[in-house]
Amino acid sequence: MSAAPSAAPVLQDAARDAQPAGFDCQACGACCAYADDWPRFTLEDEADLARIPPALVAADGSGMRCSGGRCAALTGQVGRRTGCAIYGLRPDVCRACQPGDEACRIARAHHGLAL
Repeated sequence: MSAAPSAAPVLQDAARDAQPAGFDCQACGACCAYADDWPRFTLEDEADLARIPPALVAADGSGMRCSGGRCAALTGQVGRRTGCAIYGLRPDVCRACQPGDEACRIARAHHGLAL
């Protein structure tokens, strides 16, 4: 399911439009910069995982590659303007984190962002 380069912004815009007021993921990114051991792969199909560029997968294959608590696919600056380099291919754990949910609020608090 490789999305055309021009499709990613449309998907991100649709996701942003569905967010509760005050939770703009593209102005946050805290959940993607929370810990080196997150996000972990869980329910992904092998075919879905195979579409993620190997350079973005942890050496042990357990999840996304992270450095300093930041996912390698995260672009931009946390708390200002962010994006996901593989938004259409992101793992299930990334899809499960919803704007304003407990995981979101924990990550935002970790980065000192408003709740």
